[in-house]
Formats: sequence, structure tokens, C-alpha cells
Amino acid sequence: MAALQSFRPNPLRTNDTVVVLSVSPLEETHSRLRSVLQHTNWAMIESHECCEAIQVLHQNSLAVVVCERDLPDGTWLDLLNQAEALPSPPLIIVTARDADEQLWGEVLNLGGYDVLPKPLDSVEVTRVISLAWRHWQQKWSIAGKPADAATGAVVQSATA
Repeated sequence: MAALQSFRPNPLRTNDTVVVLSVSPLEETHSRLRSVLQHTNWAMIESHECCEAIQVLHQNSLAVVVCERDLPDGTWLDLLNQAEALPSPPLIIVTARDADEQLWGEVLNLGGYDVLPKPLDSVEVTRVISLAWRHWQQKWSIAGKPADAATGAVVQSATA
């Protein structure tokens, strides 16, 4: 696992890297996402299991998670339920080979952001992740908690 322990880029720079968490037991999924993201200002943290991903989320405030539907120790829904306890929960995008209307309905109805069918299409991956990140930023800005433009981390203000 390659967690970013203290990733806090300067939000005023225009070339800051945005970080996405990829959760999948399949190296081919990580490899494909890495390939797509290398042409963007996104970086990726890899996780192979649900419990490992939850640890990463507790260590790093991230806005977007791309998660395999089924994981060795749970599902995307287990990850979503755990992430909801975080101060600024990330948006969960689910990936699956058999992404059908039933899965889309389940994901959207239970609080996930979207579904990416496999094989992953680079244009669709870029579009969905970008929209999720923007949606997350808007959500937390409206909630009165400004989001770091790069990481998506909610900026905590000091109170007297």
C-alpha cells in the first residue's frame, strides 16, 4: 500500500495533483487506471482490499474512490458505509465487468456516485472521475467547509 502520509500541496498552484484511491484486488484494474490517469493531473493510491482502503481514507482526506464491486474482504457497499463516518466522505465510483441496470440502480440508490463498466474506457474514466471530484468540491463548499483544490481535503478553520 502506498499511502500519502502528509500530502498537502499548495492549493494556489494551478498544476497541483489530485489524488484518487483505486480499490481492487486486480492488478489489471490498477494498471488501466494508472494508464488513464497519467495523462491528467490525477495521481493514484492503490489498495487491494476493503480494510486497507479504509485505513488509507483515515490517513488521507480524499474526494474520489474508484472501487471494484467485489473485494476479497467485502464489497463497495462496505467501503461506502465505513467512509460515511469520515468528516468529508469521498464519492464512491464502482467498477464491474457486468455493470447492468440493476448494479447502476443499486449504486445510485445506496449512495454511490456512479458505475464504470469494464473494460475501462479512458474517456469515460476521465469524465466520471472529474465530475465526481467537482461534485465533491461543490458539496463541501456549500456545506460551508472549503475544500482544498488539489486533494479535495476539507480545510478545517481554526476557531477561537
